[in-house]
Amino acid sequence: MAGAVAAAGSAEQFHKLLQCPDRSLVVVHFWAPWAPQCAQMNEVMAALAREHSQVTFVQLEAEAVPEVSEKYGISSVPTFLFFKNSQKVDRLDGAHAPELTQKVQRHAAGAAPAAAQEQLQARLSRLVRAAPCMVEILQQHGVAFSAFDVFSDEEVRQGLKAFSNWPTYPQLYVAGELVGGLDVVKELAASGELDTICPKGQKLEDRLKSLINKAPVMLFMKGNKQMAKCGFSKQIIEIMNNTGVDYETFDILEDEEVRQGLKSFSNWPTYPQLYVKGELVGGLDIVKELKESGELLPVLKGEN
Repeated sequence: MAGAVAAAGSAEQFHKLLQCPDRSLVVVHFWAPWAPQCAQMNEVMAALAREHSQVTFVQLEAEAVPEVSEKYGISSVPTFLFFKNSQKVDRLDGAHAPELTQKVQRHAAGAAPAAAQEQLQARLSRLVRAAPCMVEILQQHGVAFSAFDVFSDEEVRQGLKAFSNWPTYPQLYVAGELVGGLDVVKELAASGELDTICPKGQKLEDRLKSLINKAPVMLFMKGNKQMAKCGFSKQIIEIMNNTGVDYETFDILEDEEVRQGLKSFSNWPTYPQLYVKGELVGGLDIVKELKESGELLPVLKGEN
């Protein structure tokens, strides 16, 4: 029915909706009933469904259909996947209503004329080949840096060209001064000057040690105290809050380097991970066992 949001309660229903013959775009919301941000985005989906009757909008409870969630790497909610002809064409992680609206509008608009599409593809190809190379060089030299996506702000994208008198991207700045683009960075790397110009980043192992000792009790999870982004993290937060012990959290979804590095560092492959005084206690199952045995509070206080 036009303007309605469909529900996929099984993998079979999900695949059937992807193959809907009279729709060119399918937008799937992976959600969870315990996450308030998902309820908000369901309302956004309903509004978009009324506006874009040619698009199929689907809700899929991530933890109820784990085979689909695992197949598409759904690690937090809300997450939105965009499909055309049963093929995934885009993804959006998080409760970002404006960005969801923009993506729906863009994908629903249809294909551009062939010649314009080819020009766009060639332009994007040049851009994506250049930017990762810049990032790779900086990472190889251990440079600490932040990045700004010029595609996310057209005003900045055009304005910075005039401001810096540099017509292309990427552009590298150190201490507010323009260093140059990719060719300049390559030359600096080859000559050895890049190491003297750019600030060095902290080694990952040192950074991980610093993070796990940031507070006497540290919880590495998906989300934070205020908003857990997976069921396991939500459960451990509830247990921790009931102990009355102060603790800090780190959202591993915000830092892929920490997310992957901590697994090797601690030899613990999953999240959440709980640390007390810099030592790994374990994950949700361990915390549940400690709670049931009455040992959790002494462990959190460093008495055991």
